Amino acid sequence: MAPLLQSRSAWQCRASPRALQAPRAALRRSAPLGPDLPQRIWSVGWPVVPATLAGLCGARARKLAKSCPSLPSPTRTVNPGTGEWVIPEDFPKPKGIEQTANYAEAKALSDKLKALDGQAKAKTIVVIGGGLSGLACGKYLSDSGHKAVVLEARDVLGGKVSAWQDEDGDWIETGLHIFFGAYPNMMNLFAELGIEDRLQWKRHQMTFAMQEFPGEFTTFEFPGWPAPLNMAAAILLNQKMLSPLEKLQTGPPLLPMLVEGQRFIDAQDECSVTDFCKKYGMPDRIIKEVFIPMAKALDFIDPDKLSMTVVLTAMNRFINETDGSQTAFLDGNQPDRLCKPIVEHIHQRGGKVRLGAVIEEIVLNEDASVKHLRLRGGEVLEADEYVSALPVDVFKRLLPAQWSSMPFFRQLDNLEGIPVINIHLWFDRKLKNIDALCFSRSPLLSVYADMSTCCKEYYDEERSMLELVFAPCAAIAGSSVNWIAKSDDEIVEATMKELERLFPTEIGEKLADGARLRKSRVVKVPRSVYAAVPGRNKFRPSQATPIRNFTLAGDWTSQKFLGSMEGAVLAGKLAAQVVSERALSIPSQVKRVADFIIEQPSKAPEGIHGSSALAFGGGTQMKAQDFEELRRQDPAALYDGATDS
Repeated sequence: MAPLLQSRSAWQCRASPRALQAPRAALRRSAPLGPDLPQRIWSVGWPVVPATLAGLCGARARKLAKSCPSLPSPTRTVNPGTGEWVIPEDFPKPKGIEQTANYAEAKALSDKLKALDGQAKAKTIVVIGGGLSGLACGKYLSDSGHKAVVLEARDVLGGKVSAWQDEDGDWIETGLHIFFGAYPNMMNLFAELGIEDRLQWKRHQMTFAMQEFPGEFTTFEFPGWPAPLNMAAAILLNQKMLSPLEKLQTGPPLLPMLVEGQRFIDAQDECSVTDFCKKYGMPDRIIKEVFIPMAKALDFIDPDKLSMTVVLTAMNRFINETDGSQTAFLDGNQPDRLCKPIVEHIHQRGGKVRLGAVIEEIVLNEDASVKHLRLRGGEVLEADEYVSALPVDVFKRLLPAQWSSMPFFRQLDNLEGIPVINIHLWFDRKLKNIDALCFSRSPLLSVYADMSTCCKEYYDEERSMLELVFAPCAAIAGSSVNWIAKSDDEIVEATMKELERLFPTEIGEKLADGARLRKSRVVKVPRSVYAAVPGRNKFRPSQATPIRNFTLAGDWTSQKFLGSMEGAVLAGKLAAQVVSERALSIPSQVKRVADFIIEQPSKAPEGIHGSSALAFGGGTQMKAQDFEELRRQDPAALYDGATDS
């Protein structure tokens, strides 16, 4: 008999009475089901299956709980689906990742760029910005036989995945970054650099904190079946979050996506998640339980503000790719474990990566092409080609006056970064934690993870360190409070109150033996990934521009994986393709600009002022001087309609 889950010894059932392992155990022990269960579930149909599964599990649950006592492990790590104590365990790279059409497409582009090496005269290309997109662009330009010079204004690489050490030697990360199986270009990049072993793959499940039952979790467990059956089973087997009727109401609105594919997905960009759900008759509880957590995780924004295209893009990958929703953590800090191998790859092929290189001006020729870059301090840098991998808000401040009147660049006025806050909390003991990413389902918090369990470099068997995404945090994202303008103490206090509510038996000042916070760090990113509010996709430009020697990169440019690490890598790769093919006199198509974007009077570039990470689109632990700098450079980030009190 084929089990629903490929179980390992560390995850064998030692369940509590609430065990969600019970439905699976019941199914495994029901001989009539047999190995053809996936096909039979599919053929039986959605109306019958939930009730059938509920009936199967109900009679077995109490018996299973009595026969499988809960045994704590020294790590105090639990299986979130059952409440059972388990030993943390990483899993092998999912085999299905390399079998998808998207992975094959990503690999084909990598191979194509490598094959261009030696076919044209090697050029020197300056890439402005040392985030993931800029580093990826430099890497693939190097593969194509060109000399890439990557310029980063800050003293750390990575952009939105940058990290640094505090006075105690602890790593402070700009964001909590998770790698999905549905990241084909990122997975190819890891393979090409020979660092696949740095990904710690976790159990294939999606975990949610249970607000109705504080201190408990529920999971959607993905069995080892091919897509889309594994997701169907994950939804049907979960008995805590959605009722059978709500599950039925969730499926039909997604059918057009499965039938029409990308055309339907792209057409929903003008529609918010909330409007889409109401249009198709989804209950409010589905919005609350499913789409609010998804929206906040995908773009740090509430569903009434988020384009449905973003959610459908992710769901399409998760539904159609067997291992698309399986997650992995990097085994250590991003600068050393991810950025450094890319830098070494560029250096080995004759390129350079420079830190502290601040661009003051993009100087033009008479034909509007780039003549050279003028750096802070007066240095002039000339190259054959130039690529901007800057965040959209920073790029707009550098945009030359002659370009600012052109519709191609004028459309960028409709794009801006979304604010987000990343919080690190160190506790004096080990909390009841899970070895996975968790959706908090909190009004203030998005996703979080206990990095003392999930990440090898941060591992601590005695004390927990939670990394949490605080979102939404400004009016543009749906918050009534502008948390970017708040102090770190206020943000930590609000976060701790939410954690006390979610985990009242472990965290709280009123608990005599409750966990105590011993240290905290708050990283604010006033302009993170572009705000994917409805109607933005038409303004996202192609990597190719009207300027003969200038190309764009960055996750905000036009590519199918939107604002994400995967999108950043793909955009950098596509930019490298534009430049490398232009060296062979192969033209690239410039994306058509919306008809209502017309040429307007030019405006002088605002320029980049200041020297903090905020000036360059990064995140930082904001001090008084940072607030002043942000107020001068980007006052809307502090006063964008949200309250400050």
